[in-house]
Amino acid sequence: MKPVLLAQLSDLHIGAAWEGVDPTPRLEQVIEAVRALPNPVDAVVVTGDLTADGGEEDTELARRLLDGFDVPVHVLPGNHDLRGSLRRAFELPGEGDDPIDYAVEVGQLRLVVLDSIVPGHDHGAFDAERLRWLDEELSKNPERPTILAMHHPPLATGVPEWDGINLSVSERGALAAVVARHPQLRVIVGGHLHRVATSALAGCPVLAAPSTYLQLRPNYTPVDFEGEEVVWTDPPGFALHALRDGELSSQVEMLGPSHGG
Repeated sequence: MKPVLLAQLSDLHIGAAWEGVDPTPRLEQVIEAVRALPNPVDAVVVTGDLTADGGEEDTELARRLLDGFDVPVHVLPGNHDLRGSLRRAFELPGEGDDPIDYAVEVGQLRLVVLDSIVPGHDHGAFDAERLRWLDEELSKNPERPTILAMHHPPLATGVPEWDGINLSVSERGALAAVVARHPQLRVIVGGHLHRVATSALAGCPVLAAPSTYLQLRPNYTPVDFEGEEVVWTDPPGFALHALRDGELSSQVEMLGPSHGG
């Protein structure tokens, strides 16, 4: 029997032109690569930053491109997105600019989406209501293997500038207190970093997926994100999460020159 397969895309940045590169063809390449997998995926999750600045036109274009999948696509906001635009384009639950939190079933797998953005800022955070919602939502189905998806991955990179625009130590600690109560969590997935990174939170694996656009090379000396010290590089990529017999495995696929990357 085929495992439950969930593809994860992140940081599409439709509308950007970083390094003179158009993100749209790269997203199309990733969609093609996912569709060409030996086994079809059951659903797709997009962990934020679908657009460069949250504009309605770019958000609608992201929606049209993601319609290239013939399976359900579940999205959540990143710090470059606007909740209202995303909610309208993808018909997400809730109203207006309220946080976008929800849960869906993907076969025997449960996907819980948690909004980690702070509008107008790059870093992520959770208020007490967000964490209370998460705790209650995870308590509803404690036996079903679950993936928690958010934009900001709860891990430290060792790069102060990166960690400064991610989740703080206190935010990770508050989230860890909730995660520790729910052993059905198999992995926490995010994006935001534009590179693959792994860690663990309260014993649960954490994976930051690559961008479908450009990757960011690590620099462990002080850098200016708006300056020349930041080095963007190829290729685009995506993550694939497979659930079989209650066990979950996560892999990352980077597209090479044969994919036009």
